[in-house]
Amino acid sequence: MIKYLNLALLVLYPVAWFAPLMRAGLLPLFGLEEISVITGLQRLWESDAVLALLVTFFALFAPYTKTIGLALIHFGLLRRKVLPVLQILGKLAMADIFLIALYITVAKGIGVGRIETAWGLYLFTACILISLVLGMLTEKSGRKDPTVAR
Repeated sequence: MIKYLNLALLVLYPVAWFAPLMRAGLLPLFGLEEISVITGLQRLWESDAVLALLVTFFALFAPYTKTIGLALIHFGLLRRKVLPVLQILGKLAMADIFLIALYITVAKGIGVGRIETAWGLYLFTACILISLVLGMLTEKSGRKDPTVAR
């Protein structure tokens, strides 16, 4: 069951990257523009390459690499010794969720314009949290089974 949930994340992450995280607009009278991880990264690359590189690592590379690594462990193609590194990648992916939440809080606190969270933020957060839980369950299952290659 764990390995199939993990494989589902390989599909859900790209959906979450393109799903709207939030809707933002300068004035309440005008329409709100939807912002996803990908559109946010596109704009960030135009203005601040260093921050864009960090966010790309946290939002795309870290969670997807962890998911692929867990899948390889689940199917016996990667040794379990790599699991601590994969767990760190999963925790780093939470940094992106924190940054998004911080941006939303700051924007709402300033009171300029309007910002609304969208379903993609919840999907992306759920993917990260599910990945963290799957990593912990994978680690726990390896301790119980002495036949599992370490």
